[in-house]
Amino acid sequence: MARVVVLILHPRLEPASGPLTRVLSAIRDGNARRHAAAFERIGASVVVTDEASAGSFGERLKRVVARLAPAGIVVLGSGSVPLATDADRRAFVAVAGGPAGRALANNRFSADIVAIAGVERLADLPDLASDNGLPRWLADRAGFEVDDLAGRWRLQVDLDSPLDGLLIRRADAEASLSRAGIATHAVRSALAGAATAARDRRCELIVAGRASAAGLLWLERSTASRTRALIEERGFRTRTGDQRPVRSVLGLILDRDGPGALGPRLAELGDAAVIDSRVLLAHQFGADEERWPAPEDRFASDLLLAERIADPWLRSLTASARDAAIPVVLGGHSVVGPGLRLALAKGATWT
Repeated sequence: MARVVVLILHPRLEPASGPLTRVLSAIRDGNARRHAAAFERIGASVVVTDEASAGSFGERLKRVVARLAPAGIVVLGSGSVPLATDADRRAFVAVAGGPAGRALANNRFSADIVAIAGVERLADLPDLASDNGLPRWLADRAGFEVDDLAGRWRLQVDLDSPLDGLLIRRADAEASLSRAGIATHAVRSALAGAATAARDRRCELIVAGRASAAGLLWLERSTASRTRALIEERGFRTRTGDQRPVRSVLGLILDRDGPGALGPRLAELGDAAVIDSRVLLAHQFGADEERWPAPEDRFASDLLLAERIADPWLRSLTASARDAAIPVVLGGHSVVGPGLRLALAKGATWT
């Protein structure tokens, strides 16, 4: 097998970072260390770098590849695929160490980990904003044969928020949040309520955002409740500039009634709700995250800590979800996608 380097990108923590951002960084650092140890056990060389903070993703990747000069590379972020098994890791290493011109992603439409055999072609890589679009460029522009493992739900989970840490490694995340003086009773209560509703055939569970058909199939097979699903804006992070702006049906209702109406409107539709708030943020502020409320605000919203949020729109939205007559969980892609299994699993004891 050709020399394979596993590149784990871990963003540099800025000195002015808030407590929730620091908690997420610690959670991702732990994930990066577990990945590094596991990849080394199966014979790959591992480099963990904070170059994830300098320039676009495309620029960073070209710079690191030029310096390391591997034959094949596996690139992932420090928050990527925390539920990966050694068998999953071997699949990526095998592709990276195989014939040039092949690539493997966890999901070719929204990648978090990509294996590439034959890195010379990366010299032409454009300034991609993130790793999400790398498989498409490899297939459409560089002539690679790209496969993915989208059927493995565990590889679609990512650590984008402290809430994701609670879903995946609850004890570790709770310990980090406790040390930072961050309360979790509000979000644990919401998760407990959603899990209880999902086990009750008399209830209706609302799922809104970037949910997948596979996730809805799991809900149908594994929960007793009825499901009201609103699937929208899948792939909005990789949309091109000539596509229409992000628009959300739920966001249009909030345009009319205000962010404080979220809880009451959801209570008219079901008995518990799991909402992808990033779709609502993209609807309200645009797809560019630089225009969104600060990460610290978004993470506080995921934990239903409205009092910690500076942005008035997001503070009102979060307070409405927290104070709703039904349990409302807010979060990112994982919580309405593969993370549903973790949040709603039978026997879940969040309180």
